[in-house]
Amino acid sequence: MNKYKNIKESFLNNFKDFENQLNGESKSDFHKIRKDAIKHFAELDFPNNKNEEWRYTNISPFLKQRFSLPENHINLDQINVSKYILKDIDAYIMVFINGKFFSKLSQLNNVQNGIKIKSISHCIKNNDNNLLKYLGKYVDYKNDIFSSLSTAFTTDGAFISIADNCIVDKPVYLLYLTLANNVEIQTQPRNLIVAGKNSQLTIIEQFSSTDNSTYFTNTITELILQENAVIDHIKVQEESRNAFHIARMEVDQERSSNFTSHLVSIGAKLSRNDLNSKFNDEGSEAMLNGLFLIEDDQLFDVHSFIDHANANCNSHEHYKGIMDDNSRGVFNGKIMVRKDAQKTNAFQENNNILLSENALINTKPQLEIFADDVKCSHGATIGQLDNDAKFYLKSRGIGEEASKVILLHAFASDVVNLIKVDKVKNYAEEIITKRINTRVKGN
Repeated sequence: MNKYKNIKESFLNNFKDFENQLNGESKSDFHKIRKDAIKHFAELDFPNNKNEEWRYTNISPFLKQRFSLPENHINLDQINVSKYILKDIDAYIMVFINGKFFSKLSQLNNVQNGIKIKSISHCIKNNDNNLLKYLGKYVDYKNDIFSSLSTAFTTDGAFISIADNCIVDKPVYLLYLTLANNVEIQTQPRNLIVAGKNSQLTIIEQFSSTDNSTYFTNTITELILQENAVIDHIKVQEESRNAFHIARMEVDQERSSNFTSHLVSIGAKLSRNDLNSKFNDEGSEAMLNGLFLIEDDQLFDVHSFIDHANANCNSHEHYKGIMDDNSRGVFNGKIMVRKDAQKTNAFQENNNILLSENALINTKPQLEIFADDVKCSHGATIGQLDNDAKFYLKSRGIGEEASKVILLHAFASDVVNLIKVDKVKNYAEEIITKRINTRVKGN
């Protein structure tokens, strides 16, 4: 309990310092929400293995840390930011360093009509009613300690709103770069995307760091899809190997909307991803795809919940993991089909390869079905590389190492190939190939 108490006191003291830095913004309408969130944070406990949703995710290394607020001033001369931006990508680019938006490093010129791209900091300072209408309304910060922490410390992030009938001509690319310089800092990026009726948007989130410092990223993205809206969301998580990455995504879908999520995760000492989607009306679809590659003592955890609250909706979820050394993986996917959600079509699968005897995956695909006219299936596999496939490749003159590389890349590629933005897909293939080659040759 002392660990809980000490780290909570650290965050509560940080909030006092944070308030003192706000100056006039402490009188903004959103700050009332911040204060309510920190009140709930003080009342909540950090989860432990007695909490079913955190049963296999040991956060004790996180509880031993004491994170500080990042410095307000960042010396950009220390870093060449351009080398962290995906090369030659054609996108509207927002660059955040230590959670703070830098307009001079971003590329938001000639934004097409029908889409507004703003920093949340700017909107909070100006009491933007469009932001306040939605921000924090879909994440339950009153009962989740990490969400209350994120809400309390919300300062910046992206607010993207798309008008009805607007098809955005290129992706919006959010680069979150941490420049910690061996200081244990906390950042709490917050994103809000509101897609109007019949609109379409591709959004890219990338989390990177300049070194292997220990730090804490606690990020939330809320997405609201109005009728017939289409959002394709891509996330690449390659944080410092000593970082703690806690992420939550809340998706609210109206009639005939379509949401797709792609996650590629290779970074962080501990990475927790909560993804929830709710169908508010008929005819909607959600597709969740993910790939994680972890090694050493890394821990990756994904918890998803798709709420089929209405009829004639489809969902498809497929996560794959490659684990080596003493790494730990967790997959907990839940699909709820409510009583009136007839004609539901839902599929869920988790496939894993263990490259080490000490690697471990805890997988729990779940279906809760209260309707009778549905098509639902789920499954999970855990194993090693197929010996028959390796023998076949060897019989064709392909060596042991090359065989492993080919099979692992084939295992991973069917998830990566679903990414529609070529620059992101190619980059994901590069980092995956590099990781696979390093591990196979290292063995």
